[in-house]
Amino acid sequence: MKTIRVVAAVIHQEKQVFATARGYGDFKGLWEFPGGKIEVGESAQQALVREIKEELNLNIQVGELIDTVEYDYPTFHLSMDCFWATIISGKLMLKEAEAGKWLTKNTLDSVVWVPADILILDRIRDNL
Repeated sequence: MKTIRVVAAVIHQEKQVFATARGYGDFKGLWEFPGGKIEVGESAQQALVREIKEELNLNIQVGELIDTVEYDYPTFHLSMDCFWATIISGKLMLKEAEAGKWLTKNTLDSVVWVPADILILDRIRDNL
């Protein structure tokens, strides 16, 4: 099975994290932490900075690795490095997602998550 390596940013501020609803594909409308694929020659952190700039128009500081999620979708294996991140600058603009929102510890379960992101929610909840 093909493995796809991606990164995700758990952007946090004031005991909230930012999530986006996918705007396309099989999981359109489901929620996830923003990020994307690692390109050849990039570190996970470099990929995350680039992806967040492309998707949200934000410059971020990549923090500590929360965990690496391994998840088998029907047609591929996903390996996702999830990092804490903070906003350095920029005006938040949704360029690819259909929606975005700030969630608290108590509202993390108020949206329907893509399957792989569900695996990281307890770790995030414990740190909010």
